[in-house]
Order: sequence, then structure tokens, then C-alpha cells
Amino acid sequence: MTTASPSPDRRLVDAHGRAIRYLRISVTDRCDLRCRYCMAEQMTFLPRAKLLSLDEIAIIAERFIARGVTKIRLSGGEPLVRRDVGDLVRRLGRHVGATGPDGGLDELTMTTNATRLADHAETLVAAGIRRINVSLDSLNPATFRYITRHGDVAQVLDGIASAKAAGLAVKINMVALAGLNEDEIGPMLAWCLEQGHDLSLIETMPLGAIDEDRTDRFVPLTRVLERLQGEFPLVRDSHRTGGPARYWRVEGSTTRLGLISPLTANFCDGCNRVRLTTEGTLYMCLGHEDRVDLKAALREGGIAALDAAIDDALLRKPARHDFRIDRGAAPATSRHMSVTGG
Repeated sequence: MTTASPSPDRRLVDAHGRAIRYLRISVTDRCDLRCRYCMAEQMTFLPRAKLLSLDEIAIIAERFIARGVTKIRLSGGEPLVRRDVGDLVRRLGRHVGATGPDGGLDELTMTTNATRLADHAETLVAAGIRRINVSLDSLNPATFRYITRHGDVAQVLDGIASAKAAGLAVKINMVALAGLNEDEIGPMLAWCLEQGHDLSLIETMPLGAIDEDRTDRFVPLTRVLERLQGEFPLVRDSHRTGGPARYWRVEGSTTRLGLISPLTANFCDGCNRVRLTTEGTLYMCLGHEDRVDLKAALREGGIAALDAAIDDALLRKPARHDFRIDRGAAPATSRHMSVTGG
């Protein structure tokens, strides 16, 4: 099965006039960590028989590329726990920098927890990835173990060092958590300065049922920024990566600080993203349940049916999410972040 040539009426524009240029793909809902704000301790993952094959993921991704997507992020769960994920990375990596009727990617990236990154860093570089995001919420071994329920921060730091040695640019993703790591944000930025990494701070999002009340852990990034501005010479930066972050730069360095604040600074007006789950479901918004089954469309009707399903999805993309952090409130969606992909 091959992708068809694009045509002007196949451009990815939603009902609100936003051009969709960014596809996030969860290659697996499985993860080798159990971060408290992301998952319940006892998780039930999808049966492998329900997952898209890596070939099907590639076919769908290539159709999005042909229709105008210029950036793809592979995520999970933890993408590196999926066997043969390197084959997918290599196939999609061939589209980076490509031109012609079938489109091309400006960038292929990955979000990982880095527990297995030491074994994969060179493969990712060879396949065309130049930048990765690493989820790291604490440099303190005990705090890291508590947040992840059993993780070893030394293993993650080894993966990050391997990525840097292989030539990958590293951005650290840190979820701000009251009572857990709020006091470590300044030291984390200082460490990123020392290592030459960027840092993105993220407000916790009400996705999926977990074992705690997220209200107890919510930290508004407006408060965090005020504190950091008293510790570091931060200046606004016009840098954009296609995602929702607003950026500052530590003056005199190349280190950028990104703030992803869906609750205190809604960024939906400029949303250019859709998300493909490992089961083949396309979600148009992280905070809504509206979805379209691309797996069924592809298997039952090929590329023509896939295109029609994508068109249907674009019409359904909402104007904004409905995130709220209220004590006792139900999560915005029943699915966990690992299902949709970060």
C-alpha cells in the first residue's frame, strides 16, 4: 500500500481555520515506569493484538506527511519499550528534509523517559532524529523513585549522557508538582545550564484516573516563573518548536526555558496538533474524547477511506480543551496520557 499524491483540497485545516502541521504518535501505551501524575500503580494495558503494526503506523504517518504535516513526535507510554521501534524511526526518518509531491518532514523527534536511551541513542541519530525530549521530574534519587514508583535516576542520567555523546540535542520535560519537586525546579534549570540542555516545565493535566487528587499537586507556572526570574537572568525568546510552549532564554547562554501551561495560559488558539494512539485512534484534542478510528478506515478501505476519516476528524477538532483542576473533579478524559501520547 502506498500513499497517493496530495492535492490542494487535501490540506489539513480544521473547522476553526487552524493548519495542522504536527502529528504526535503513541507507538505503545506501555511504560516501564509508573509516574504518579500519569498512571495508576496497577495499570491495564492494551492487548498487543489490538495495536497498529509498525507498518500501519508508518502508512498513516506518511499520509499525514503527504497532506502537509511537517513535524512528527514519537511517544508513548515509553516508545523505546516497543520492539523494533527502530525500524519505524528509520522509515519515517527518510522523510526528514525530503521535498516533492509526497511532502517531507522538517523534524522527527521523540519523547522518552531515557531508561533505555543508552542502548538506542546512536540508532536514533542514524535514523534522522536530532532532538529528543526526556521526561525527568527530579534529580534526587529518592524523589525520582517516589514519583516514578520504582525508577532509578542514575539509569536515566546515563541515557541522557549517551544521547548527548551521540549528538542529540536534549530538552528536559519536568512536570511541576507541589510538595514533591517544586523546590527542585531552580536546581534543575541550573543543571540544564551546566549540561547545555533546554528545560520545559509542564503543569499537571487532568487526564485519566490516578491514585491521588491532582489538586494537591497542581503548581501554577505563573508562580514558578516569578521565582525563577529572581534566580536567573531570563529574557523572552521568540523560539518556536511547533508545540505549545512559550520560551524564555537564560541570558548569556543557549539554554531555553519553556512553559507549557494549559491551565494558567491557554494555548488552544494556535493549536496545530493531532494525536494518533497505538490502537489507531486519532484524537483531535488532548482534553476531549472526540475521536476517529483510522485503523478501521485503513484496514477496510485503504488510503481513500483513511483520507475520508482524516477529513472527518478535522471537522470535529474543538476550539479548545476543557481542563480544570478542582478538588474531587473528574478528569477531563478517562484515558491516561500514555494512551494518547505526550
